[in-house]
Amino acid sequence: MARRKPSFEDQLKQLEEIVAQLEQGDVSLEESLKLFERGVKLTRQCQKALQEAEQKVQILTRGDDDDFQLQPFQTDDD
Repeated sequence: MARRKPSFEDQLKQLEEIVAQLEQGDVSLEESLKLFERGVKLTRQCQKALQEAEQKVQILTRGDDDDFQLQPFQTDDD
């Protein structure tokens, strides 16, 4: 059976858990290095997911004439 790819939110939660473990400082040096390596991998995966999402947004906001103009992001508070 194929394993499903963890969601961005799942990866971010794992990264937060790793940071918390490392901040506590009660893991061995070897375990700290393993956690750090895992954290770096998760960070890269999250960055890639964010870049892909940004590209999708840019594609979806492209004008009818295929002329792309960056628009400032507006929230409901603006």
